[in-house]
Amino acid sequence: MGLRLSAITIYPVKSMAGIALQDSILDRTGLRYDRRWMLVDTNGKFITQRTHPKMAVIQPSISTAGQLSLRYQQDEHIVPLTDANSPRRAVTVWKDSVIAEQCSPFINQWLSNILETTCQLVYLPTDSIRTCDPQYAQADDQTSFADGFPLLLISQASLDDLNQRLVESVSMTRFRPNLVVTGCAAYAEDQWQQSQQDLQIGQSVFRVIKPCPRCVVTTVDPKTGLKTGKEPLATLSQYRRQGKQIMFGQNLAINWQAEVKQPLSVGMTISLSAPALSSID
Repeated sequence: MGLRLSAITIYPVKSMAGIALQDSILDRTGLRYDRRWMLVDTNGKFITQRTHPKMAVIQPSISTAGQLSLRYQQDEHIVPLTDANSPRRAVTVWKDSVIAEQCSPFINQWLSNILETTCQLVYLPTDSIRTCDPQYAQADDQTSFADGFPLLLISQASLDDLNQRLVESVSMTRFRPNLVVTGCAAYAEDQWQQSQQDLQIGQSVFRVIKPCPRCVVTTVDPKTGLKTGKEPLATLSQYRRQGKQIMFGQNLAINWQAEVKQPLSVGMTISLSAPALSSID
């Protein structure tokens, strides 16, 4: 069968539930609509499942017109679109500060009631630029409200290997990848990063630039929004530790071509560039 793209997922609101797709369009910052919205506290600092695991069960949806809706239990609301006249504020994601548009006060109050903390939903407009960490990325690489890079990739074989080590298996949903691939060995994605191999999917080319450090979000059951103990982090720590971090999956950057429409579809074949000469001395 060869190497193939087996799943595509977007997370319109950072740390809320994802949306599985058969097809998606690649934008400058990653998959279209991925992490364009985010919750922040009164100081503008990002809020995630790390402190509010209930976010896992707030389900976004996106209309064909790009309108966001949010559902929690039986309650669902459309998030009014922001525009150039929407109030703006500075928000922070880790060490990055960007300007975001503020969403509806009604939605903010609704979400604050669910999470039992004062929060505000914000949107990243296209004229607000957040660049990636220059230690790993190129100067013009951009991302949205993701932790640091445009996309996260994990191979199905890597999850299968982890589940063979666990008493109770976990789903890929725990790790929140954008792209899942099949047709390779477990942790092959690490080898692609180490040998500086690019991935080509359709007309899109991706650089595999940095392993993804995992945190307590992986211990949240995405079906219940409850923390389930120390797994799978405890098991991962036994064989996936690099220094003080536990790695699983690889971050991707985009070789962006503004003039080329870059669709992605489940089932697409994936080709690898030749390894960099410096990696095979």
